[in-house]
Amino acid sequence: MAAGDRAADLSITGLISRSPQEIARVLAMIAARGDAVRSSLGGGGLTFESRLLHVDPALAFIVLALSADQAANRALLARPRASFHAEPSGWRIEFAAAEPQLAQHQGRAAVRLRFPEIVVSQQRRAQERVEVASRVALHFVADAGGIISFEGVMVDISPIGIGFLQYPPDITLEPGTILKGCRIEPPGRPALTVDMEVRYSTQITLPDGQRAKRSGCRFIEPGPGLMALLEEYFRK
Repeated sequence: MAAGDRAADLSITGLISRSPQEIARVLAMIAARGDAVRSSLGGGGLTFESRLLHVDPALAFIVLALSADQAANRALLARPRASFHAEPSGWRIEFAAAEPQLAQHQGRAAVRLRFPEIVVSQQRRAQERVEVASRVALHFVADAGGIISFEGVMVDISPIGIGFLQYPPDITLEPGTILKGCRIEPPGRPALTVDMEVRYSTQITLPDGQRAKRSGCRFIEPGPGLMALLEEYFRK
């Protein structure tokens, strides 16, 4: 397959892939293109940056090249699981993989991980987004009735979902995670509740130097109150 054909083929990638064969197809595409694969590693500001070298045909494991940053390599190998992303041709592709361990690939040291269970593929800026941070920060509690309740700050909104910041360093939101009972609290209005599905998560540095995690989520069956809020923002 030519490079141009591989890029065009991304246009038919499903937003969420759970089929092992489809996951292998997407990952093999990233490997063939040589796209950078990155993982943000905790609150220390470390980023593991590498390339995907091999996708096991038996769907048991994947192999990544070691990063040029030895501290990032050590941080990755010390974790039980990590989330990665690549950004080929206007797409953002995320996956999580467990059990990183030092291995050999074609005579060179590399990192071997278990085969991912899910891949999320999203065309960047496919939907119009409205920034809300400059107007008012809308607070919500993600998974308010669950075991990972935490507070976040909404930073943008689109017809299909939101982007938000969250600060607890011990919470990792992997692609495909379902957040039940997320409570959005518009000032001066009754709180709105909606289930959401995590599409991506990445660490960022804010203008004041503080580190935070930014996630993007898709609404699951938004109710009429949420739809009215969306219409208000897109009228402004």
